[in-house]
Parts: sequence; C-alpha cells; structure tokens
Amino acid sequence: MSDLPRKAVTRTAKLAALPLGFAGRATWGLGKRIGGRSAEIVGRELQQRTAEQLFKVLGELKGGAMKFGQALSVFESALPEEIAGPYRAALTKLQEAAPPMPTSTVHAVLAERLGEDWRELFEEFEDKPAAAASIGQVHRAVWHDGREVAVKVQYPGAGQALLSDLSQLSRFARLLGPLIPGMDIKPLITELRDRVSEELDYGLEAEAQQAHAEEFADDPDVIVPAVVHQCEQVLVTEWLEGVPLSEVIADGTDELRDRAGQLLARFLFSGPARTGLLHADPHPGNFRLVAGSSPDAPAGEWRLGVLDFGTVDRLPDGLPPTIGTSLRMTLDGEADAVYQQLCDEGFVKESIDLDPDAVLEYLLPIIEPAQVDAFTFTRGWMRQQATRIGDPRSPAYQLAKRLNLPPAYLLIHRVTLSTIGVLCQLGATVRLRDELEAWMPGFVPEEEPAGADLPGVTAVPADRAETGADAREETVEESTA
Repeated sequence: MSDLPRKAVTRTAKLAALPLGFAGRATWGLGKRIGGRSAEIVGRELQQRTAEQLFKVLGELKGGAMKFGQALSVFESALPEEIAGPYRAALTKLQEAAPPMPTSTVHAVLAERLGEDWRELFEEFEDKPAAAASIGQVHRAVWHDGREVAVKVQYPGAGQALLSDLSQLSRFARLLGPLIPGMDIKPLITELRDRVSEELDYGLEAEAQQAHAEEFADDPDVIVPAVVHQCEQVLVTEWLEGVPLSEVIADGTDELRDRAGQLLARFLFSGPARTGLLHADPHPGNFRLVAGSSPDAPAGEWRLGVLDFGTVDRLPDGLPPTIGTSLRMTLDGEADAVYQQLCDEGFVKESIDLDPDAVLEYLLPIIEPAQVDAFTFTRGWMRQQATRIGDPRSPAYQLAKRLNLPPAYLLIHRVTLSTIGVLCQLGATVRLRDELEAWMPGFVPEEEPAGADLPGVTAVPADRAETGADAREETVEESTA
C-alpha cells in the first residue's frame, strides 16, 4: 500500500469485495467437493482462505476497518475450536502489524506538524515503523535529551477513513456475525464510531496517558510511559521495552500467563478508581510484560506495561457502584434485589416483565470467576458461555434478547468482555475476587474499606477519583526539554 486509501469509492470497493469473496470461495468449495475431496478438508481450506482475505483487507485499509478487526480479534476465544483455528494466526498478526505508511508520508507529516527542522528534535529516528495501529503507526527514536521514545504518527485522512469504514462495515454485520457467536456486532460498530472523534484527538490521548503515568509512577504492578511531546497528528511518549502480550499468549510460561492475567484484571478495576478513566481498548497489542530486575526475575516481579490511551471512558467517580452492588447481591442469591437494580438502571425496560429467579440463573454462570478465590480462564469456558447465550434454543438466549444495555454502560460492557477474552487467551488463573474487593465500588459493604485486605495494595481514599479528574483537566505541556 502506498498510502492510506482515502477515497470513499476505493475503500468501499475493497470492503464490498469481502462478501463477494465469501460467495466465491463457497463456490470454489462446492467445486472441490464435486471433485471428490472430503467436506472436512474443503471446509478447512475455505475457512483459511476466508481468514486470509478478511484480515488482509482489514489490515491494508487501516482506519475503522482495522480497528474493527482488532475488536474482533479479542473475541476469538469465543469461536468454536474448529472455526477458531484458521482465524487465530491471522487475528494475532492483525493485532501487532499492518502494512506501513511510506517513509515519505511519515516525514511529510512530521515536517508539517513539528517544523521543517523536525530532525533536530531527535538524536535518532528509525524510519521503519516499530508498530502499526488503526489510525497511526509508531516509530522508535531517541529524543534530543537522550530518552528513548515512541513517536506515534497519525495516518493522513485517518478521520475520514474511520467514519467511512465503520459506516460501510455496519452493512456487513450480518455476514461477519457468525465469527462471534452470540455477539451482536452492530452496537459494537456504533460504539466505535461514536468514539472516533476522541481517538483522533492526540491532545485528549496525551492527557489521559499522562494522568495514568503520574498516578502509576513507581507502582509495583503497572507502568505507563510518560508523555514527552504532543501536537496535532503526532504524539511522543517514553519508549517501553517489554514482551508483547501476544507473545505471552503464544508461548509464555504458566507463571507469566498468571501474572499477566492478574495484573490485567487489577488494572481494569483499579484504573477508574485511581484516575477517573477507564482504558477502553484492551486488546493484546496494547500491553507488555516488563521484566523486573532482570529477564530471569521471578514472575511476581514483572509489571504490566500499558499503551495507547486513545480510547478511554471518563468516569470521574470511578466505576458505577451499581455494578459492584448488583454483583455482590447476585453472588448472595438476592434475586428480587438484583432485578430491582437492573430495572432502576435501565437494563430492563418498563414494558418488559421478567422472572427475577430466571435473571439470577442467567447471570450466575457469567460471574463464576467471582464466586471462587481463584479462577482459571479458558477458551473452552468462554465458548461455553457464548454458546449458552448465543443458542436461540436456550432459555438464556431468549432472556438475553429481552434485556437492554443502557448507553452509559456500553463501553464498560465492551471493556469487561474484551478483558475476559484476553484472560481466556492467556489461560490465566486469576484471583479476580481479590481485585473486586479492592477496587469495585459497592462490591464490599460500606463498613469494610475497599482494598484494606489485599496484600501490597493501599486502599483508595474517597477523594482519589476527584484527584484523577482534576489531573485530566490540566493541559499536558508540550515539552521539548
């Protein structure tokens, strides 16, 4: 690709070719069967070719199409194994790489945004990108003060591309739906589209990242690179060395998988409590495991490195206490109280009447990880949940169709599901209940201060979230020092 395709007709044609390609491969498969090849072999080849075309197009288009592909990749754990196999390699590749932007385009953006003498800001600058994301790519460099930095450069035309892709992809939600059993893709696309304008604003991203970097400075579990410089279409942050989570998923030790899973859960629940922000793009490409004193250090010394704060949910008071209260009541079997909470928050519309005991029965398997001291997340468990909720013949499916998801909870819901998806990819054993007790408002009765009993964790003062909110209001300085 010579550049990010910007013309709507070009991008639409590429996306429109996807369903045509599916039909063509189905015809090819039929011909192979007539020729005497087994249905199983033909089916496997068909899935492989479909995966290759789908993610090749999504990766080339970058923009909203690639963002959508990254969202899909998190949920591959829910796919039946016979389907997941051919897609897994393509999905993982999409998380970490995409066709790079030409060097001349990168230089043009840097010259326009940093000035014609932009090279003087760097001691070194690597033209070959270190990573590619949905709306930009990252280059490794050395800032003029000697710090190693990551330079994020936004693709020209990314805004128009995102909006165009997400609108176009919504037309194909029915075709892509079978990739994620039990998941309605259209709301996901709508939610992504609603967040586009924020993700394109590197100023907002810099504020969110710097708020996290300051809050988690010297934290024993989480590390966030500080912001070095920011301007339109360019964001410079400190470089973070580490093992990509995709590599831990592929061949990490059990100890590192468990450590990564525990810290991922801790960051999910502690972030909003400590910063008033929810990192809302939890796919493996945005996380690293950072070694302790040495690469041979025990797994307990490794930290979770967090990248890319382009998509965040602003929760100045932390996660809604209703979530923790409802979760605790569900675990205690208080069906009527849980049902009333769901009605009050809009999860059950006034025109709908459900059996509270049936709702409780629907919820309990989903929150199984919170019922025990430690839970091992597996692809099999996630597929079981997806099948239970996604099978039109099951009572759970019929009940789920009658539940509503209020807009205020849409992003929280997506982040939670995505994080669970990553935990299942890791196959991690996680003490989830510890994190809920430490950080989830409402989960622990008020007389027990949250976080008081978790080893190595200091309880968050009641005004901590306000501090995070105040920090976000401060403008991140454009430092060239």
